[in-house]
Amino acid sequence: MSSIVPNPDAFQALAADPDQGPLVMLNLLKFKPRADGEAGSGADAYRRYGEAAQKMIEARGGRVLWMGRPAHLLVGEESDRWDAVAIVQYPSPRAFMEMVTSTDYQRIHAHREAGLERTALIACRTITTIQG
Repeated sequence: MSSIVPNPDAFQALAADPDQGPLVMLNLLKFKPRADGEAGSGADAYRRYGEAAQKMIEARGGRVLWMGRPAHLLVGEESDRWDAVAIVQYPSPRAFMEMVTSTDYQRIHAHREAGLERTALIACRTITTIQG
C-alpha cells in the first residue's frame, strides 16, 4: 500500500534534477469512505484540496491536463484499483517545488490527508521514443 506522506528524499532528488523542463505528474487516488476530521467523504475532502490546488497550479503556469475515473481494470490485481486519476503539467520541477513548499499549500494539504486512503504521485518526462 502506498503512503500519502511525501517522500523527502524523492522530493530532494526532483528539486536537484538538472532538467528543469516541463514536468507531468500522474496522480493515482484512492479515497477514504469518510474524511478524517472533516465533513463528508474522502472524495469531498480531496475536492476541497483540489479546487485550491488547481488555482495554485495555474498561478505557477501549470494546468490540469486530464482528470477521470478508472472504468475497467484490464491488467493488474484488485489492489491496483484507484478511484480517480489526474494528470497535471507544471512548467518545471522548480514550479512544482515552489508550490508544495508554500505556506498556502501547507494550509490546504490537510484536506488531501483527510481524504486519501492511498495515492501514487509519479513525476513524468516527455519522451519521443520508448527507452530502456
